[in-house]
Amino acid sequence: MRIEGGLFALGCVFYGMVAVAYWLITGEIVGTTALALTGGLAFLVAFYLLFTGKRVGTRPEDDPEGNIEDAEPDYGFFSPHSWWPIVVAFATMIVCFGLIFAVWLLILGVVLLLLALIGFVFEYYVGEFAD
Repeated sequence: MRIEGGLFALGCVFYGMVAVAYWLITGEIVGTTALALTGGLAFLVAFYLLFTGKRVGTRPEDDPEGNIEDAEPDYGFFSPHSWWPIVVAFATMIVCFGLIFAVWLLILGVVLLLLALIGFVFEYYVGEFAD
């Protein structure tokens, strides 16, 4: 995690310098604020990665002499056949259109999104895939 934290720390410094240069050259406050906030977000990620890296220790990915089989084999369960992400994406699109065009479309999108999220979360609790 040391390498990832260092990259984000460099991003924080870079965006900070670019924000100062942008402000001095253009005097525009909106772009300067956006660049400064980007540097702040890079700082948050860098701090988290560096702090967690000290607690966790060296990972197999950080060892230059490490082999592929040194890594932990189980990275979690990922559903190979789920259609729910597509439904969630469609419902999110409806919500965004509702924010742009009409309140009734927003309400419909929120209802669809809630139903899609419930279906996504409880996919393996009902039907033929229930444990």
